[in-house]
Amino acid sequence: MFLSSVRIQRSILSSSRTFRASSTSFIQRRTLASVDDSGPAVTQTNRAEVSLKRFWKTVGIEKTDDNYVVTLDKRPLKTPSGNKLLIPPTKRLTATLVATEWENQEVVLKQHSLPMTSITSRAIDAFQEEETRKEVRAQLLKYLQTDTLCFHESEPENIARLQQEHWDPLIKWAEESFGVKINIARDSFVLPPHPKETLQKFDEHMTTFDPWQMAALERAVYSSKSFIIGLALIHKRITVEQAAQAAHVEVNSQIEKWGEVEDSHDVDYHDIRRQLGSAACLVSNL
Repeated sequence: MFLSSVRIQRSILSSSRTFRASSTSFIQRRTLASVDDSGPAVTQTNRAEVSLKRFWKTVGIEKTDDNYVVTLDKRPLKTPSGNKLLIPPTKRLTATLVATEWENQEVVLKQHSLPMTSITSRAIDAFQEEETRKEVRAQLLKYLQTDTLCFHESEPENIARLQQEHWDPLIKWAEESFGVKINIARDSFVLPPHPKETLQKFDEHMTTFDPWQMAALERAVYSSKSFIIGLALIHKRITVEQAAQAAHVEVNSQIEKWGEVEDSHDVDYHDIRRQLGSAACLVSNL
């Protein structure tokens, strides 16, 4: 699965196509290559935040006793909150992809091309605090209340077929794995509320996640618009490609019938794989 995720990340990082920027833009939130406060790089960083231009010459990865550190001109990257971007030794793939993102910035910095940097920063900055974790868990469970996978249609035939192929196995997996009941709306926009026990079990399960898993789940759920898809991806029940196919069942049914719309469907195709790929890579222990 994760070799596939890496290929997705590398393909997107090397692409010259301009993809749609994430709603939580890494650069726009002043996360642009914040480096250690020592030396003249601070002034250069400030200028870069305005000009969005590459100011560093070299990108490196340093191994300390406890972590990997990605550096720009030997200075450690920092998160939006000013924390050093420290990556555990079990996540060498994450460190490599973060460094690759910065190496691939040639002249003008591209907001959309730092998915691993932004999700890694999110894990470090947001999910160390229990209050934040609690708030995010509540937000993610709201997606289950209107989960895409819970709305099934009997027609047209092609969408019913795709829903059965991509959604039914995931719902069955979630119910059997966690011992819960997930309600389904059939040919209706009204979804019966899931049992309180279902929400409680999923909430309790998320309390066992470390900051990396929480950051990955958050991105996977928001990208796929589905709590179930996000959870299955984080648990390695499905691949990035399978998650993307499940998230785009309705879009794919339209493409089957009417064909692809250039600069719309193709952009969405790559964007969701970039987002889901970064989530999958973050929970990898490679």
